[in-house]
Amino acid sequence: MPRHFDDELAKFKEILLIMGSYAESSVSQAVQAVTDRNDQLAELVQHNDDIMDRYEIDIDDMAINLLAKAPLATDLRLITVAMKISQNLERIGDEATTIARRALELNTEPQLKSYIDIPRMAGIALALLRESLDAFVNKQPEKARAVVPRDKEVDALNRQLYRELSSYMVENPSTISRCLNLMTVAKSLERVADHAANIAEEVVYLCEARDIRHEANKPLP
Repeated sequence: MPRHFDDELAKFKEILLIMGSYAESSVSQAVQAVTDRNDQLAELVQHNDDIMDRYEIDIDDMAINLLAKAPLATDLRLITVAMKISQNLERIGDEATTIARRALELNTEPQLKSYIDIPRMAGIALALLRESLDAFVNKQPEKARAVVPRDKEVDALNRQLYRELSSYMVENPSTISRCLNLMTVAKSLERVADHAANIAEEVVYLCEARDIRHEANKPLP
């Protein structure tokens, strides 16, 4: 029974990591659809959202089956954490789809400005996602802890871009639709970083049995 359970658990983790790879790829492709003005790539991202939804359902089904067999408390923690990670990955897939939809709208009009901030935000957000998943695989709570505060870098870039685009709209109302679409893209990337930080927090809980969510908001003893 333990050997059979271990094999199922290994398969469960493998599928979760495949889902993580799809999430990363979807965001990367969606951003590329914006920067390269590539409608086909945007449509591919939208199509692949169904794959992400399917993975989440499959992981939930496997988790329910494994929870009934888990022999150790550490196994229970791993399975419940993996379910939460899969929820965050599915939401990252949703954000990629949002970016892809906005890319299709942006591509119908002349490009507003050179896209520098968007790829930069995406680069940081995806790096945080990779690092949080690596921390999960290698059970490295210290690496996960380092991820959590870095989502503020993406927050700052989003605020900077928001101010810039707001000025564009005031100075030239014809840019409003393009600016709003770019604001949505930036907000989606900010949320990708937030989900990466959520995953990192779950990794800390997995490794240390300590919930660090909202820790910064707790009153001092």
